[in-house]
Amino acid sequence: MNFNLTIPTIKTFASLVFTMLLVSNSTAQIIPFSSQRWKIDAGEHEITKFQGQESLFMKGGKAYLTDIDFLNGTIEFDISLPPARGFMGGIWRLQDDRNFEEFYMRPHQSGNPDANQYTPVFNGLAGWQLYHGDGYGAAVDYQPETWTHVKIAILGDKGEVYVNQMDTPTVVMHQLKMEANRGKIGVRVGNFAPAYFTNFKYDLTDPVLKGDFKDLETPGPNVVRNWQVSTEFDEKELEGKSELTPPQNLEWKPLECEPSGITNLARISVIGQESNTVLAKVTINSDSDQIKGVKFGYSDRVRVYINSKLMYSGN
Repeated sequence: MNFNLTIPTIKTFASLVFTMLLVSNSTAQIIPFSSQRWKIDAGEHEITKFQGQESLFMKGGKAYLTDIDFLNGTIEFDISLPPARGFMGGIWRLQDDRNFEEFYMRPHQSGNPDANQYTPVFNGLAGWQLYHGDGYGAAVDYQPETWTHVKIAILGDKGEVYVNQMDTPTVVMHQLKMEANRGKIGVRVGNFAPAYFTNFKYDLTDPVLKGDFKDLETPGPNVVRNWQVSTEFDEKELEGKSELTPPQNLEWKPLECEPSGITNLARISVIGQESNTVLAKVTINSDSDQIKGVKFGYSDRVRVYINSKLMYSGN
């Protein structure tokens, strides 16, 4: 007996100085945000004096150093958080505007387990729905409108974040989700409340990590590990259809699940105005007729077809 399970998913969601022209890799010098080394791409930003410090005020965008290729090392900065809903923090290994690693704080969740978040951003989509709990965030009490010191230490596929104290990491990132490629470093603020940044510095030497890093689990025997994922198309092509008739000329790519068993479609899919849906399919073989349960989660909308018949839809 063979059956095909097809799930269309709608995504919303350097230390030695050789010449005076080379940039030092050390942390001896704070890089002021007024420096021409920064590229600032934000809806709102201003270089201003705030709480006695030359600062970058920013909302809805990012600022990054154009002359640094960061693989391993540390990033440090001070940030003033607002007493309002917001998402602001540091970024590293930025490949382009839509692909980077990020750690941000949620001041409106001060003291809660989701007071902050590590997430990769693939193709413009942050994966905060998929990555939560140990390894991704921790409870922190923030003092709004005062300077909070943040240090991010990265080595290979592991990382640590220190918030206000430097002895013990606040968040231990057991596995970074993006490939370890060199990229830019900087800071970022979402489209809600703004933030102020100052005293940004970095070090490109390998840090000594202090955290208790856990070995990653292997997905269980009943987890679907490998999917075939289609190119993107418009969700409207499935409206009102209880029988799956895929759009013509779809191309397919393999995508393996992560150790958690979760498959992040944003790794290979790019969302667009009229290309917001993909098909994810797997063929399951059985030597006899039997009934099995299928457990799945999704965000934000999903349709589940078995042998082309619509079995479930959710929003």
